[in-house]
Order: sequence, then structure tokens, then C-alpha cells
Amino acid sequence: MKVKPLVILPPLLFAGLAAMFWIGMNRQNPDELPSMIVGKAAPGVVLAQLGDSAPFSDATLRDGHVKIVNFWASWCEPCRAEAGTLGKMAAGGVPIYGVNYKDKPAAALGFLADAGDPFTAMGADPAGQMAINWGVYGVPESYVIDGNGKVLLRFPGPITNDVLKSTIEPALARAAAD
Repeated sequence: MKVKPLVILPPLLFAGLAAMFWIGMNRQNPDELPSMIVGKAAPGVVLAQLGDSAPFSDATLRDGHVKIVNFWASWCEPCRAEAGTLGKMAAGGVPIYGVNYKDKPAAALGFLADAGDPFTAMGADPAGQMAINWGVYGVPESYVIDGNGKVLLRFPGPITNDVLKSTIEPALARAAAD
């Protein structure tokens, strides 16, 4: 008796999809997306001016101080949720450099007027090219940068008080100790 290919194909496809699903679910941390820049020098900073403040530059990232670079947008609800935590960090002396991602300047400035402006300096990335160079998956996304401009941590998503205590503050402390 000859087995027809159409009888074998569906179970093979199902087995293949099931194997891919199982492998995907058993990764180390399925929520963690890889970053190609962690452990390397931060990519270039190419920003347009946003409002009255001058944007930061590559040299800013190598100024000898630990800092955070935060990608955000006015249309991003999680960005609004993290605004209070960023404000607390800035008030505590952590320099935060903002990159406004694919936004209208008036909307971005309105967001900062409403939610508060925690940024030491900021600029706009209207076309999203800097975000592409940094490997940003979405906003908000934050990077801990050491004083030499090396990326030590990438954190996707809003920085909540829990994230601040469990992830960001330890990374800042490690960076300051190096």
C-alpha cells in the first residue's frame, strides 16, 4: 500500500510548528529581546532640536558620568506611566537624556508640560533613524550608559518603581563602581 503525501504532510507541519513553539517558550527569558549594543560603545547620536533645549551629542555620552538614555513619545501610554519614576530619578541626581521618537514637536512639548520634564537634555528623532541604530524595538526603552559611553543595560518597557529597584539602580551602581 502506497502512502499519499497529503496524508503525511499535515502531521509533519503540525509537529514542526509544535517544536518551534516549544523551543520558543523554553528560552532563558521569553520576555527579553536581544540587544546587539550592550557591552559596546553607544551608537552615534543624531538628533534634531526639540523646543528651546539643545540636543545632546556623542560627546555627552562619554563625559565621565553614568547616565540613562530614554526613548519616548507623547503618543506612548507606557511613557506617561514611567514619567513619575523618571522624575524621581532625575531629582535624585541621575542624568537622563531623552530621545523623542517619531513624534510631532508640539505634542512632545505638550507631553512634557503635562507629565514633567526629567531630561538633562533631549532631542527629537523624527524619522526614527537613531532608534534603528540603537536597536530600539519600541517606546519606552532605556539604556544605562557608563562614563566612557559604553552601553551596560538595555531595558524595554516602562521604568516602574519595582524595575527601578530591581534592575536600574543595580546597573547604575555597577556602572559607578567600574
